[in-house]
Amino acid sequence: MPRVSVLTPIYNTNPAHLRQCIESILNQTFTDFEFLILNDSPENTELDKVVKSYDDARIKYIRNEQNIGISASRNKLIQMARGEYLAIFDHDDISVPTRLARQVEYLDTHPDIGVVSGWLKYFGVDNSIWKTSEHDTDIRIHMVQDCSIAHTAAMLRKSILVDNDIQYEEFYSPAEDYRLWARLMAVTKFYNIQDILVYYRWNQNNTSCTQNTRRLCAWRAISMELQNQYPAYTRAMLHTDKLNTTVFRLRLFGFVPLIKIKNNWMLLFDCIPLFKLKWN
Repeated sequence: MPRVSVLTPIYNTNPAHLRQCIESILNQTFTDFEFLILNDSPENTELDKVVKSYDDARIKYIRNEQNIGISASRNKLIQMARGEYLAIFDHDDISVPTRLARQVEYLDTHPDIGVVSGWLKYFGVDNSIWKTSEHDTDIRIHMVQDCSIAHTAAMLRKSILVDNDIQYEEFYSPAEDYRLWARLMAVTKFYNIQDILVYYRWNQNNTSCTQNTRRLCAWRAISMELQNQYPAYTRAMLHTDKLNTTVFRLRLFGFVPLIKIKNNWMLLFDCIPLFKLKWN
C-alpha cells in the first residue's frame, strides 16, 4: 500500500499545463505514492493522450462517464485512495520536488496534526508569494475570516475524514476547500510549513475568478458560521485586524466588488492581486 495518494481532478485542462503538473509529481524525491488523476471532462480525449503518455505504474487514471462537478470528483478520489496521507493537488500547478517528502516527515513526527500545507508562489499574471501563518492557533484565528490553508499544497490524514464522516460539499463550491477546513477545525489541528511548496498558476480562467460571485457568497456564509462557532478566535481576529490590517472595498454600481485592499494588497474583483501597497 502506498504511503501517499496524490489526488488531482482535471477538467478541460490545458495539455501543456497538465504535463507540468504530472511531471512535478513524478519527479518528487519521495516516491512511495500513487497518483490518482480523475478526468471530469470525459469528452476531452486529448487529456487521455496526455496522461497515458507517461509510462509510470504509480499513475491511476480514471474518467467519469459524465461530468459530476469538482466536489463530487474530489470525494470520488478520496474513496479510491489507498494511502495513509492524501496530497491535494490541482491540475495546472507545480509542486516543488521536496513537497511530499517534507509533508510526510512532518505528519509522521507530529501525530496531533491532521493537515499540513505551506506557501504558494504565484506565477503567470502575478509573481507574489502567499505566506500563510505557521501554527494552529494563528491559522484558526485567520480561518474565521479567510481561508488560511493553501488547498493545492495541502496534505491530510485520510483517517481524519473517514472517522469523522467529513467530505467536500457541493453546496459550497467553488469554496469547497474553505468549507472542508472549517469542518476539520472541530476535529484536528493544522500546520503550515514556512516555505514554498507549490507554484500556483494564476490567470483569469481560475475558478475563483470565473465563479467569483458564487465563491464570495459561499465564502461569506462559511466565515459567518465560523465566527458564530468560535467567538474567541473572532475576537482575536478583530484585534489583529485593528493592529495590522487595512481593509478597504470599492464596489462598482454599489454591489459589484471592484477594488479591495486587504493585508496591504490591492485586489481586483476581490481575487486578482494587482500590487502590494507600502505605507509610510
